[in-house]
Amino acid sequence: MNVLAAPLRMTAEEFEKLSDTTGLELLDGRLKGKNIGTESGAISSRMAYFLWSVVLPAELGEVMDGDGTYRCFPNRPNQVRKPDVSFIRKERLPNGEVPRGITNVRPDLAVEVVSPNDEYDLVDEKVADYYSVGVPLVWVVSPATRTVLVYLPDGTVRRLTEADELTAGPVIPGFRVTVAHLFPKRAAPAAAPPHEPLAPAE
Repeated sequence: MNVLAAPLRMTAEEFEKLSDTTGLELLDGRLKGKNIGTESGAISSRMAYFLWSVVLPAELGEVMDGDGTYRCFPNRPNQVRKPDVSFIRKERLPNGEVPRGITNVRPDLAVEVVSPNDEYDLVDEKVADYYSVGVPLVWVVSPATRTVLVYLPDGTVRRLTEADELTAGPVIPGFRVTVAHLFPKRAAPAAAPPHEPLAPAE
C-alpha cells in the first residue's frame, strides 16, 4: 500500500503494510506525521551512539532508532508509537531476536527529542502512552533549552541541565553521559561592531 494512497483511518496491520512509514505513527487508527528536524536528528544519533557504546560490549539488548515501531498498548490495538530512540533488554526480546516488523514488546527505554514544531501536549501524550504500559524509563530531550526530562516509574520527573549527568539506572547499568554531550555546538553570537567615536565638534 502506498503512503500517498493510504486511507485516513487504518488498522495496525494495514499500517505495517505501507511501503514507507518513515516519520509516521498511528494514533488510534489515524496516520500522524512526526515532526523531524535536522538538529533533533543529530541529537537522536548522538543518543543512540552513547547508548550503543554501553549496550553492545555488555550485550545488554538492542537500541533502535526512530524506525523502531511499537504496538504495545493492549487497550488500543491501533496505536503505534515510534520513539526517536528506544532500547529493549536482551531477555525481553522474543526468542532473543529483534522483531522484523511491528513489535508488541514495550521498550525498556523510550527517548523523545522535541523538534521545533512539536506541541508539548503531544509530547505529554507520548509520555502518558509509555507510562500506561509500564515503560520503566522515558527521556524527553529539549534542544531549545538543552535539557533532558527524566520520567521515572514512580511518576517523578527530574530536569537535567547541560552540566548534569544522565544515567539509566538499572535499565542500562553503567550508562552515563554528560547532558551537554548530547547537543551539537552552537556558534557564539557575533559581537556587535564597536561604535565609531563621535567627531569632535568644530
